[in-house]
Amino acid sequence: MPLILVLAAFVCAAAPSSVTKASAEPASEDTPAAMKKVPVYPKTVAVLKDVDYLGGKRKEKADIYSPLDHDKSKPIPGVIVIHGGGFNDGDKARGRELNISENLALKGYVCMSINYKLRRTSGQVTWPQSVYDAKAAVRYLRKEAASLGVDPERIGVIGCSAGCNLAMMLATTGPADGFDAIKGEPYQDVSAKVACAVGFYGAVDLMNYHDMKMFAKTREEAPELYKKGSPITYLDAKDPPLLLVHGTADETVPLSQSETFIRIAKEKGAPCVLEVIPEAPHSFDLQPKQRDLRPLVTGFFDLHLKGKQPK
Repeated sequence: MPLILVLAAFVCAAAPSSVTKASAEPASEDTPAAMKKVPVYPKTVAVLKDVDYLGGKRKEKADIYSPLDHDKSKPIPGVIVIHGGGFNDGDKARGRELNISENLALKGYVCMSINYKLRRTSGQVTWPQSVYDAKAAVRYLRKEAASLGVDPERIGVIGCSAGCNLAMMLATTGPADGFDAIKGEPYQDVSAKVACAVGFYGAVDLMNYHDMKMFAKTREEAPELYKKGSPITYLDAKDPPLLLVHGTADETVPLSQSETFIRIAKEKGAPCVLEVIPEAPHSFDLQPKQRDLRPLVTGFFDLHLKGKQPK
């Protein structure tokens, strides 16, 4: 073969392909950081990335999603989105959180998807800092309501797995429970109250779950911590409307967690509804194969944040 043809063949073989590969499935909650995919943000809504909502030297940021045609002079409701990952992993821009944030923004909400303190090293204690961070997110959204076009009186929250625990903590705890008025935490002059909350397949009764690394202590060593970290502890008739969603095939967080929550909510007079999804496993977004959950979730937020009755 002539030398020029050999060189041409070598160059073609070495050059990178111009064909775009199909995007991979979103990384699971257990995917090591080095293997996580670069998030592909939706173009159907406006996204303000990596907002420094905690201030200071904190590395955890937030992404804020808004409708493309949002007129900020006409405020719309806001929703805090809290990722899962067992309090050890997860990210504000995983596939599930992207799905939730995009779908809600398309329905007329400003969504704030947050990162919060996670356990990264053995023996590291990250609770209750994760609760403080979730409350700071509500305060930030309320504080910046005018610049973001958010109605500060209409803020809800949605969380999945560990995020469900935090969402329910936001909904069921107030200043008297010891998670507010914390020295050094931002925006202490702003309320962290939410108007409603949605939780997907979360551990809400930690004494009947398993030992949690975020406490760096076992249930036997520190039962009081597990009780304080369980939203069921704070349920009462003054809570805002709550919606739980859980699959029957969940092998990570058993359905019994949500069943216990709804039972105690009824006993305490807390307004709560449980939606059970047959055959659904752990970790799904608003569009699992078992059922499209967008009408359920947007309908709940529309009712309690917009005053719209379900069709």
